[in-house]
Amino acid sequence: MPCTATIPNLTAREQAHHLYEAIPPGLFRVEDENQRIAWRVSPEPFALSPEQADTIERLGADLLGFYRALNNLYNRSVRGTAPGFIAEYLDRGKPEQIVKLARQNRFKQELPGVIRPDLILTADGFVATELDSIPGGMGFVGAMTEAYCGLGMESFGGEDGITASFAALMRNVTRSERPTVAIVVSDESADYRNEMAWLAAALRRGNFADAWLRRPEEVTFTEDGLFIQHEDGRETRLDALYRNFELFDLFNVPKQELMLYSARHNRVKMTPPPKAPLEEKLAFALFHHHALAPLWRSELGDERFARLQRLFPKTWVIDPRPLPPQATIAGLEAGGSPVTDFRQLIALPKSERSYVVKPSGFSALAWGSRGVKVGDDLTRDEWESAIDEALSSFDRTPWILQRFHKGKLVRQRYLDRDRDEIREYEGRVRLCPYYFVAGEDSVRLGGVLATVAPADKRLIHGMSDAVMTSSIVRA
Repeated sequence: MPCTATIPNLTAREQAHHLYEAIPPGLFRVEDENQRIAWRVSPEPFALSPEQADTIERLGADLLGFYRALNNLYNRSVRGTAPGFIAEYLDRGKPEQIVKLARQNRFKQELPGVIRPDLILTADGFVATELDSIPGGMGFVGAMTEAYCGLGMESFGGEDGITASFAALMRNVTRSERPTVAIVVSDESADYRNEMAWLAAALRRGNFADAWLRRPEEVTFTEDGLFIQHEDGRETRLDALYRNFELFDLFNVPKQELMLYSARHNRVKMTPPPKAPLEEKLAFALFHHHALAPLWRSELGDERFARLQRLFPKTWVIDPRPLPPQATIAGLEAGGSPVTDFRQLIALPKSERSYVVKPSGFSALAWGSRGVKVGDDLTRDEWESAIDEALSSFDRTPWILQRFHKGKLVRQRYLDRDRDEIREYEGRVRLCPYYFVAGEDSVRLGGVLATVAPADKRLIHGMSDAVMTSSIVRA
């Protein structure tokens, strides 16, 4: 729905104060109980050019195509009609129960319903450092978009872009016009509980879906399906369960067996599906693997394959296994010579360490920038330790090496709450579009979160001295 509010005659400082008061407190965890919001507030959304907005709009279909191709190649690898190392890498370090889940016929063809890339705006365009199919931030972007709309500023996706798009996903999953949905947030994902509660309430308020936030233990199982209980004692049968918990935490989640049983027997629709291979960052390494290029082209088509080659940074699985004497790691050099062992990278000077090392997935370190290490930020000893940790963790949690792409500099205004004035700083931006799968080949863009970190920060993520805002299209 378009934003219908008129623009009031306010100064930038007054606009920022309005935003600070209008955004519901507690959407993200706040360390200082005297603060409503833990980051800097901008008087306006982050501005995207029409060309940038068009690129982001079209990207959703490419990313859905990538997930479909990845899923097909994984299934083919399991069957033996594609190279075996695809499934070997994607399953490495996972318990047998998790591997079996991904291979069950009930889930075999299912794909994530929410797709959120992390896009770094560079001087040469966008670079997607990773994809997330269980992203935080949806409720936050929706609430912020509403707040800006109150000032007459229409963010990307419109006033109800997140809620309407999430509802379209749920209608597609359930084939129901107004489905009953439980957004299930585990204790391990508790940081997202407040914003997902906002999303559930917004879905009900807009008459999009009968959506409710629940803890796993609050879901009731019977042979007929899954139910939730309301404060007045009523019980409601669920059409869908939105899984807001990570698979590496699955065995700590109460009633996970009952939720999975219901999903397997088609008594409730679960999204995203419990498929750990689709949540691995090393999928980018498989995409760039020279031997797999013909398979990717066949799955994606030449044009989409070429676009994703430009979008995804060069990535390698940090695999400690020895190579034959004549072999090298394709595309990787150290000091101008081909690399045959990842430990050769340890000798690189800082100026040649434009790499990121991070766990691929299925680990508490694999989300929220917890395990990310930027090579040229580290001392020689720290760099060696990062490489050694990655090599020694291979059997438990594979790590990846990825080319680091520095974001271009942008100017960003914000409200300095201590001085009570609008100030400006130089920073770099990460854009997080939220795409929702609304049909076989239909993807809706619900909104775009912009995080602008100060220029001296190497990693761009939510922090107290960064601006977090929705995005607007401006010529």
